Amino acid sequence: MLTLAALHYSPALGVARAQWETAKAGIQVAGAIPNPVLQLPFQYSTPNPGPGSPFTFGPALDIPIETAHKRAYRVHQATYLSEAARLKFLNEAWTVRAQVRDALLALHAARKRISFLSAKADAERQIAQMSRKRLEVGQFSRPDVESAVLADTQAQIDLAAARGAEQDARAQLAAAIGVPVAALRDIEIDFSDFDETAPAPPVASARRTAIFHRADLLASLADYAATESALELEVAKQYPDIHLGPGYTYDTGTNKIAFGLAGISLPIFDQNQGGIKEAQAKRKEAAMRTEALQSRILGDLAHALARYQSSIEALRLSDSNLASAHRRLQSQAVAFSSGNSDRLTYAQARAAYQTVETAHLDAEVAVRKAAGALEDTMQTPLGSMGTNDAFSKEIPQ
Repeated sequence: MLTLAALHYSPALGVARAQWETAKAGIQVAGAIPNPVLQLPFQYSTPNPGPGSPFTFGPALDIPIETAHKRAYRVHQATYLSEAARLKFLNEAWTVRAQVRDALLALHAARKRISFLSAKADAERQIAQMSRKRLEVGQFSRPDVESAVLADTQAQIDLAAARGAEQDARAQLAAAIGVPVAALRDIEIDFSDFDETAPAPPVASARRTAIFHRADLLASLADYAATESALELEVAKQYPDIHLGPGYTYDTGTNKIAFGLAGISLPIFDQNQGGIKEAQAKRKEAAMRTEALQSRILGDLAHALARYQSSIEALRLSDSNLASAHRRLQSQAVAFSSGNSDRLTYAQARAAYQTVETAHLDAEVAVRKAAGALEDTMQTPLGSMGTNDAFSKEIPQ
Protein backbone atom coordinates (compact mmCIF):
# COMPACT_ATOMS: atom_id res chain seq x y z
CA MET A 1 0.00 0.00 0.00
CA LEU A 2 2.86 2.36 0.76
CA THR A 3 4.36 1.57 -2.64
CA LEU A 4 1.07 2.38 -4.36
CA ALA A 5 0.95 5.66 -2.46
CA ALA A 6 4.49 6.43 -3.60
CA LEU A 7 3.59 5.63 -7.21
CA HIS A 8 0.78 8.18 -6.91
CA TYR A 9 2.65 10.97 -5.13
CA SER A 10 6.24 10.56 -6.36
CA PRO A 11 7.37 13.66 -8.35
CA ALA A 12 10.08 11.65 -10.14
CA LEU A 13 7.50 9.19 -11.41
CA GLY A 14 5.36 12.10 -12.58
CA VAL A 15 8.25 13.35 -14.71
CA ALA A 16 8.78 9.87 -16.20
CA ARG A 17 5.05 9.58 -16.97
CA ALA A 18 5.08 13.00 -18.69
CA GLN A 19 8.06 11.93 -20.81
CA TRP A 20 6.18 8.81 -21.80
CA GLU A 21 3.14 10.89 -22.83
CA THR A 22 5.43 13.10 -24.93
CA ALA A 23 6.90 10.05 -26.65
CA LYS A 24 3.41 8.66 -27.37
CA ALA A 25 2.44 11.96 -28.96
CA GLY A 26 5.49 11.60 -31.21
CA ILE A 27 3.85 8.58 -32.91
CA GLN A 28 1.01 10.77 -34.16
CA VAL A 29 3.47 13.41 -35.32
CA ALA A 30 5.54 10.81 -37.19
CA GLY A 31 2.47 9.38 -38.92
CA ALA A 32 1.09 12.72 -40.11
CA ILE A 33 0.65 13.06 -43.88
CA PRO A 34 2.44 16.18 -45.21
CA ASN A 35 0.01 18.97 -46.02
CA PRO A 36 -0.12 20.43 -49.52
CA VAL A 37 1.19 23.94 -50.02
CA LEU A 38 -1.06 26.55 -51.63
CA GLN A 39 0.75 28.98 -53.93
CA LEU A 40 -0.78 32.28 -55.05
CA PRO A 41 1.55 33.93 -57.60
CA PHE A 42 0.70 37.47 -58.68
CA GLN A 43 2.44 39.45 -61.42
CA TYR A 44 1.80 42.70 -63.33
CA SER A 45 3.19 42.87 -66.87
CA THR A 46 4.14 46.08 -68.69
CA PRO A 47 3.87 46.46 -71.55
CA ASN A 48 1.02 44.02 -71.69
CA PRO A 49 1.97 41.14 -74.01
CA GLY A 50 -1.46 39.56 -74.16
CA PRO A 51 -4.95 40.36 -75.24
CA GLY A 52 -6.35 40.46 -71.73
CA SER A 53 -5.50 42.31 -68.49
CA PRO A 54 -1.80 42.73 -67.71
CA PHE A 55 -1.97 40.46 -64.69
CA THR A 56 -0.71 36.95 -64.05
CA PHE A 57 -2.32 35.17 -61.11
CA GLY A 58 -3.95 31.91 -60.06
CA PRO A 59 -3.87 29.26 -57.34
CA ALA A 60 -1.46 26.33 -57.50
CA LEU A 61 -0.81 23.40 -55.17
CA ASP A 62 2.41 21.70 -54.15
CA ILE A 63 1.36 18.18 -53.07
CA PRO A 64 4.25 16.22 -51.54
CA ILE A 65 4.22 12.43 -51.94
CA GLU A 66 6.68 10.52 -49.78
CA THR A 67 8.28 7.49 -51.36
CA ALA A 68 10.12 4.39 -50.14
CA HIS A 69 7.91 4.01 -47.02
CA LYS A 70 9.56 6.93 -45.21
CA ARG A 71 6.47 7.67 -43.15
CA ALA A 72 6.22 4.01 -42.03
CA TYR A 73 9.87 4.08 -40.88
CA ARG A 74 9.24 7.29 -38.92
CA VAL A 75 6.21 5.70 -37.25
CA HIS A 76 8.25 2.60 -36.37
CA GLN A 77 10.99 4.75 -34.87
CA ALA A 78 8.51 6.81 -32.82
CA THR A 79 6.75 3.64 -31.66
CA TYR A 80 10.00 2.14 -30.39
CA LEU A 81 10.90 5.41 -28.67
CA SER A 82 7.48 5.42 -27.01
CA GLU A 83 8.02 1.85 -25.82
CA ALA A 84 11.44 2.85 -24.47
CA ALA A 85 9.84 5.75 -22.58
CA ARG A 86 7.22 3.38 -21.13
CA LEU A 87 9.92 1.00 -19.94
CA LYS A 88 11.91 3.86 -18.44
CA PHE A 89 8.74 4.80 -16.58
CA LEU A 90 8.55 1.24 -15.22
CA ASN A 91 12.22 1.42 -14.28
CA GLU A 92 11.58 4.62 -12.35
CA ALA A 93 8.58 2.97 -10.69
CA TRP A 94 10.80 0.14 -9.50
CA THR A 95 13.29 2.70 -8.16
CA VAL A 96 10.47 4.29 -6.17
CA ARG A 97 9.44 0.87 -4.83
CA ALA A 98 13.02 0.13 -3.80
CA GLN A 99 13.28 3.47 -1.99
CA VAL A 100 10.08 2.74 -0.06
CA ARG A 101 11.28 -0.76 0.81
CA ASP A 102 14.70 0.44 2.01
CA ALA A 103 13.16 3.24 4.08
CA LEU A 104 10.63 0.83 5.59
CA LEU A 105 13.41 -1.60 6.49
CA ALA A 106 15.41 1.20 8.10
CA LEU A 107 12.38 2.23 10.15
CA HIS A 108 11.69 -1.38 11.19
CA ALA A 109 15.31 -1.95 12.21
CA ALA A 110 15.45 1.33 14.13
CA ARG A 111 12.33 0.50 16.12
CA LYS A 112 13.58 -2.98 17.04
CA ARG A 113 17.00 -1.59 17.91
CA ILE A 114 15.38 0.98 20.21
CA SER A 115 13.53 -1.83 21.97
CA PHE A 116 16.71 -3.87 22.47
CA LEU A 117 18.88 -0.93 23.45
CA SER A 118 16.27 0.34 25.91
CA ALA A 119 16.41 -2.99 27.74
CA LYS A 120 20.20 -2.96 27.63
CA ALA A 121 20.41 0.64 28.85
CA ASP A 122 18.11 -0.23 31.76
CA ALA A 123 20.31 -3.20 32.69
CA GLU A 124 23.52 -1.14 32.37
CA ARG A 125 22.01 1.59 34.55
CA GLN A 126 21.21 -0.97 37.25
CA ILE A 127 24.73 -2.42 36.99
CA ALA A 128 26.27 1.04 37.42
CA GLN A 129 24.09 1.81 40.45
CA MET A 130 24.87 -1.52 42.13
CA SER A 131 28.57 -1.11 41.36
CA ARG A 132 28.62 2.26 43.15
CA LYS A 133 26.93 0.75 46.19
CA ARG A 134 29.41 -2.12 46.28
CA LEU A 135 32.26 0.38 46.03
CA GLU A 136 30.93 2.13 49.12
CA VAL A 137 31.06 -1.11 51.13
CA GLY A 138 34.44 -2.11 49.70
CA GLN A 139 33.28 -4.99 47.52
CA PHE A 140 34.25 -3.33 44.21
CA SER A 141 37.34 -1.45 43.07
CA ARG A 142 37.11 1.98 41.45
CA PRO A 143 38.21 0.70 37.98
CA ASP A 144 35.32 -1.79 38.07
CA VAL A 145 32.89 1.03 38.85
CA GLU A 146 34.33 3.25 36.15
CA SER A 147 33.98 0.42 33.64
CA ALA A 148 30.32 -0.04 34.63
CA VAL A 149 29.65 3.71 34.39
CA LEU A 150 31.32 3.82 30.97
CA ALA A 151 29.15 0.93 29.75
CA ASP A 152 26.07 2.74 31.10
CA THR A 153 27.02 5.95 29.30
CA GLN A 154 27.70 4.11 26.05
CA ALA A 155 24.34 2.33 26.27
CA GLN A 156 22.58 5.70 26.66
CA ILE A 157 24.50 7.09 23.67
CA ASP A 158 23.57 4.06 21.54
CA LEU A 159 19.92 4.42 22.54
CA ALA A 160 19.89 8.11 21.61
CA ALA A 161 21.49 7.29 18.25
CA ALA A 162 18.85 4.62 17.60
CA ARG A 163 16.07 7.10 18.34
CA GLY A 164 17.66 9.57 15.94
CA ALA A 165 17.88 6.83 13.31
CA GLU A 166 14.18 6.10 13.79
CA GLN A 167 13.29 9.73 13.09
CA ASP A 168 15.61 9.78 10.08
CA ALA A 169 14.08 6.59 8.71
CA ARG A 170 10.58 8.03 9.09
CA ALA A 171 11.64 11.13 7.16
CA GLN A 172 13.28 8.92 4.53
CA LEU A 173 10.06 6.93 4.13
CA ALA A 174 7.98 10.09 3.80
CA ALA A 175 10.38 11.44 1.15
CA ALA A 176 10.25 8.15 -0.77
CA ILE A 177 6.44 8.27 -0.83
CA GLY A 178 6.35 11.98 -1.59
CA VAL A 179 4.34 13.14 1.43
CA PRO A 180 5.17 15.25 4.51
CA VAL A 181 6.53 13.45 7.57
CA ALA A 182 3.41 14.46 9.49
CA ALA A 183 1.30 12.33 7.13
CA LEU A 184 2.87 9.17 8.62
CA ARG A 185 2.42 10.20 12.24
CA ASP A 186 -0.81 8.30 12.97
CA ILE A 187 -0.34 5.42 10.52
CA GLU A 188 0.11 1.89 11.84
CA ILE A 189 2.76 0.24 9.67
CA ASP A 190 2.83 -3.52 9.21
CA PHE A 191 6.38 -4.89 9.11
CA SER A 192 5.38 -8.56 8.73
CA ASP A 193 6.85 -8.72 5.22
CA PHE A 194 10.30 -8.64 6.83
CA ASP A 195 9.62 -11.70 8.99
CA GLU A 196 10.04 -14.24 6.19
CA THR A 197 13.26 -15.10 4.39
CA ALA A 198 12.81 -16.40 0.86
CA PRO A 199 15.35 -18.98 -0.32
CA ALA A 200 17.95 -17.87 -2.84
CA PRO A 201 16.70 -18.57 -6.37
CA PRO A 202 18.65 -20.90 -8.70
CA VAL A 203 21.30 -19.09 -10.72
CA ALA A 204 19.75 -19.95 -14.08
CA SER A 205 16.30 -18.79 -12.96
CA ALA A 206 17.71 -15.56 -11.53
CA ARG A 207 19.64 -14.82 -14.76
CA ARG A 208 16.55 -15.42 -16.89
CA THR A 209 14.42 -13.25 -14.62
CA ALA A 210 16.95 -10.42 -14.71
CA ILE A 211 17.25 -10.50 -18.50
CA PHE A 212 13.49 -10.61 -19.13
CA HIS A 213 12.30 -8.31 -16.32
CA ARG A 214 14.84 -5.50 -16.13
CA ALA A 215 12.96 -2.53 -17.53
CA ASP A 216 16.14 -0.57 -18.23
CA LEU A 217 17.53 -3.43 -20.34
CA LEU A 218 14.27 -3.77 -22.25
CA ALA A 219 14.27 0.01 -22.75
CA SER A 220 17.79 -0.21 -24.14
CA LEU A 221 16.62 -2.86 -26.61
CA ALA A 222 13.75 -0.57 -27.65
CA ASP A 223 16.23 2.28 -28.16
CA TYR A 224 18.28 -0.04 -30.36
CA ALA A 225 15.19 -0.91 -32.41
CA ALA A 226 14.52 2.81 -32.81
CA THR A 227 18.03 3.33 -34.21
CA GLU A 228 17.40 0.44 -36.62
CA SER A 229 14.28 2.21 -37.90
CA ALA A 230 16.24 5.47 -38.10
CA LEU A 231 18.81 3.72 -40.30
CA GLU A 232 16.06 2.37 -42.55
CA LEU A 233 14.69 5.90 -42.83
CA GLU A 234 18.09 7.29 -43.83
CA VAL A 235 18.43 4.59 -46.51
CA ALA A 236 14.95 5.45 -47.79
CA LYS A 237 15.96 9.11 -48.08
CA GLN A 238 18.15 8.11 -51.03
CA TYR A 239 14.92 7.93 -53.00
CA PRO A 240 13.54 11.41 -53.71
CA ASP A 241 10.04 12.47 -52.81
CA ILE A 242 7.64 13.57 -55.54
CA HIS A 243 5.90 16.95 -55.54
CA LEU A 244 2.79 17.25 -57.71
CA GLY A 245 1.94 20.79 -58.84
CA PRO A 246 -1.61 21.05 -60.22
CA GLY A 247 -2.97 24.55 -60.57
CA TYR A 248 -4.65 27.26 -62.64
CA THR A 249 -3.01 30.44 -63.91
CA TYR A 250 -4.49 33.47 -65.66
CA ASP A 251 -1.60 34.82 -67.73
CA THR A 252 -2.49 38.20 -69.36
CA GLY A 253 -5.60 36.82 -71.03
CA THR A 254 -4.50 33.19 -71.35
CA ASN A 255 -5.94 30.50 -69.09
CA LYS A 256 -3.37 27.86 -68.15
CA ILE A 257 -4.03 24.62 -66.27
CA ALA A 258 -0.96 22.80 -64.90
CA PHE A 259 -0.76 19.04 -64.28
CA GLY A 260 2.99 18.51 -64.02
CA LEU A 261 5.47 17.92 -61.24
CA ALA A 262 6.26 20.81 -58.94
CA GLY A 263 9.72 19.42 -58.28
CA ILE A 264 11.78 16.31 -57.72
CA SER A 265 15.26 16.19 -56.24
CA LEU A 266 17.91 14.29 -58.18
CA PRO A 267 20.34 12.24 -56.04
CA ILE A 268 23.36 13.03 -58.17
CA PHE A 269 25.82 14.69 -55.79
CA ASP A 270 24.46 13.50 -52.42
CA GLN A 271 22.91 10.08 -51.97
CA ASN A 272 22.54 10.63 -48.19
CA GLN A 273 25.67 8.61 -47.46
CA GLY A 274 26.51 10.90 -44.53
CA GLY A 275 23.12 10.39 -42.92
CA ILE A 276 23.35 6.63 -43.43
CA LYS A 277 26.82 6.41 -41.86
CA GLU A 278 25.69 8.50 -38.90
CA ALA A 279 22.64 6.26 -38.40
CA GLN A 280 24.84 3.17 -38.60
CA ALA A 281 27.17 4.62 -35.96
CA LYS A 282 24.24 5.39 -33.67
CA ARG A 283 22.90 1.86 -34.11
CA LYS A 284 26.30 0.41 -33.20
CA GLU A 285 26.48 2.73 -30.18
CA ALA A 286 23.04 1.57 -29.03
CA ALA A 287 24.10 -2.06 -29.44
CA MET A 288 27.23 -1.49 -27.37
CA ARG A 289 25.22 0.24 -24.63
CA THR A 290 22.79 -2.68 -24.49
CA GLU A 291 25.60 -5.22 -24.37
CA ALA A 292 27.43 -3.30 -21.64
CA LEU A 293 24.23 -2.96 -19.60
CA GLN A 294 23.49 -6.67 -19.89
CA SER A 295 27.03 -7.54 -18.83
CA ARG A 296 26.78 -5.21 -15.83
CA ILE A 297 23.42 -6.68 -14.82
CA LEU A 298 24.75 -10.23 -14.89
CA GLY A 299 27.80 -9.17 -12.89
CA ASP A 300 25.64 -7.41 -10.31
CA LEU A 301 23.39 -10.46 -10.17
CA ALA A 302 26.28 -12.81 -9.38
CA HIS A 303 27.42 -10.47 -6.62
CA ALA A 304 23.88 -10.08 -5.22
CA LEU A 305 23.30 -13.85 -5.18
CA ALA A 306 26.59 -14.50 -3.38
CA ARG A 307 25.85 -11.75 -0.87
CA TYR A 308 22.34 -13.04 -0.21
CA GLN A 309 23.48 -16.62 0.28
CA SER A 310 26.32 -15.62 2.62
CA SER A 311 24.01 -13.34 4.65
CA ILE A 312 21.51 -16.20 5.05
CA GLU A 313 24.30 -18.44 6.34
CA ALA A 314 25.46 -15.71 8.73
CA LEU A 315 21.87 -15.36 9.99
CA ARG A 316 21.71 -19.09 10.70
CA LEU A 317 24.85 -18.84 12.83
CA SER A 318 23.39 -15.79 14.56
CA ASP A 319 20.18 -17.74 15.26
CA SER A 320 22.24 -20.44 16.97
CA ASN A 321 24.16 -17.85 18.99
CA LEU A 322 20.95 -16.12 20.04
CA ALA A 323 19.44 -19.42 21.15
CA SER A 324 22.50 -20.16 23.27
CA ALA A 325 22.39 -16.67 24.78
CA HIS A 326 18.70 -17.12 25.57
CA ARG A 327 19.41 -20.40 27.37
CA ARG A 328 22.16 -18.71 29.42
CA LEU A 329 19.79 -15.89 30.36
CA GLN A 330 17.10 -18.36 31.39
CA SER A 331 19.65 -20.21 33.50
CA GLN A 332 20.66 -16.98 35.23
CA ALA A 333 17.00 -16.10 35.80
CA VAL A 334 16.38 -19.45 37.48
CA ALA A 335 19.50 -19.07 39.58
CA PHE A 336 18.45 -15.57 40.66
CA SER A 337 14.93 -16.74 41.54
CA SER A 338 16.30 -19.58 43.64
CA GLY A 339 18.80 -17.36 45.39
CA ASN A 340 21.87 -19.00 43.86
CA SER A 341 22.83 -15.81 42.02
CA ASP A 342 22.74 -12.13 42.96
CA ARG A 343 20.96 -9.27 41.25
CA LEU A 344 24.16 -7.84 39.74
CA THR A 345 25.03 -11.10 37.98
CA TYR A 346 21.49 -11.34 36.60
CA ALA A 347 21.62 -7.73 35.35
CA GLN A 348 24.94 -8.43 33.64
CA ALA A 349 23.40 -11.48 31.96
CA ARG A 350 20.48 -9.36 30.72
CA ALA A 351 22.84 -6.76 29.30
CA ALA A 352 24.90 -9.45 27.58
CA TYR A 353 21.76 -10.99 26.09
CA GLN A 354 20.61 -7.64 24.70
CA THR A 355 24.01 -7.26 23.03
CA VAL A 356 23.56 -10.65 21.34
CA GLU A 357 20.00 -9.72 20.36
CA THR A 358 21.20 -6.47 18.77
CA ALA A 359 23.87 -8.39 16.85
CA HIS A 360 21.17 -10.81 15.67
CA LEU A 361 19.11 -7.85 14.47
CA ASP A 362 22.10 -6.65 12.45
CA ALA A 363 22.30 -10.09 10.82
CA GLU A 364 18.57 -9.96 10.00
CA VAL A 365 18.90 -6.48 8.50
CA ALA A 366 21.87 -7.67 6.44
CA VAL A 367 19.70 -10.44 4.98
CA ARG A 368 16.88 -8.01 4.18
CA LYS A 369 19.29 -5.58 2.51
CA ALA A 370 20.85 -8.40 0.50
CA ALA A 371 17.36 -9.56 -0.52
CA GLY A 372 16.51 -6.01 -1.60
CA ALA A 373 19.70 -5.77 -3.66
CA LEU A 374 18.86 -9.10 -5.34
CA GLU A 375 15.31 -7.92 -6.07
CA ASP A 376 16.67 -4.70 -7.55
CA THR A 377 19.02 -6.65 -9.80
CA MET A 378 16.15 -8.77 -11.15
CA GLN A 379 13.47 -6.07 -10.71
CA THR A 380 11.20 -8.83 -9.42
CA PRO A 381 10.07 -9.49 -5.82
CA LEU A 382 11.62 -12.71 -4.51
CA GLY A 383 8.23 -13.95 -3.37
CA SER A 384 6.73 -13.67 -6.87
CA MET A 385 9.44 -15.53 -8.83
CA GLY A 386 7.97 -18.34 -10.90
CA THR A 387 4.49 -16.79 -10.87
CA ASN A 388 2.61 -14.39 -13.12
CA ASP A 389 2.64 -11.72 -10.42
CA ALA A 390 4.72 -9.17 -12.31
CA PHE A 391 5.50 -5.90 -10.62
CA SER A 392 4.44 -3.95 -13.71
CA LYS A 393 0.87 -5.18 -13.26
CA GLU A 394 0.67 -3.31 -9.97
CA ILE A 395 1.58 0.05 -11.50
CA PRO A 396 -1.25 2.40 -12.46
CA GLN A 397 -0.61 3.12 -16.13
